[in-house]
Amino acid sequence: MDRLAFNAAAAINEQRISRQVTTNELANVNTTGFKRSYETALQTMKATGTGMETRYQPKATSSDLIQLTPGITMVTGNPLDVALNNATVLGVQGTNGQQAFTRRGDLNVSTSGVLQTAGGHPVLGQNGRPITVPPGFNLSINADGSLYASDPQAAAATPATLVDRLQLRDASKTQLVRRSDGLFQPEAGSGDITNGVDIPSLTPMALEGSNVSPIGAMVRLMDQTRSFEQQVKTIEESKNTDESGASMMKLT
Repeated sequence: MDRLAFNAAAAINEQRISRQVTTNELANVNTTGFKRSYETALQTMKATGTGMETRYQPKATSSDLIQLTPGITMVTGNPLDVALNNATVLGVQGTNGQQAFTRRGDLNVSTSGVLQTAGGHPVLGQNGRPITVPPGFNLSINADGSLYASDPQAAAATPATLVDRLQLRDASKTQLVRRSDGLFQPEAGSGDITNGVDIPSLTPMALEGSNVSPIGAMVRLMDQTRSFEQQVKTIEESKNTDESGASMMKLT
């Protein structure tokens, strides 16, 4: 019976990763551009250590590959909001100064005139440097990522000026992983992405919602809760069985 309790306790310990992933997804259901990444599963592994030669226990294995499945597109009318289409990602500068990528499209201009995401990461242009915009100008972004600025005090017929083009990449052929700052990078390491077969594009004046299914996440959380209760009950029944066996031995 000790093996049964041993395996049940090991399963409870390993399933904690799945529970953490599910609760994190539920916490980011309303986060703009949030993408699911972690997928976990249990597999049988041989236990190591003294007295464990014949023991096997469940072991959690995980994959942290970003799933670029699009979320719901929400029209906002804000000229600096962009929803990235298909597997398009936006190049930004990470907290360590290196190139990284994101699906977050709620952009704004900092007090220093740098175009940045709502998370404070500067948006990169075609030259790989952060985009700066002239103060007081009206900005607009086209579907190909072209950023235009127009002087609100100029004549109505004055054409807008091209400032730069957002660094858009098609990641349909590149596996991305999540960095510690929440941004994405290629699985092979930091650096640029080689475009896939699709042309990178965006939808202006719109935002992409999270690709987490609230119903699916709640169902997984309920399933994990029931599995936890089942494992605890298994340990309790193992304990009761051992106690009953010990009582029988005393009577003889």
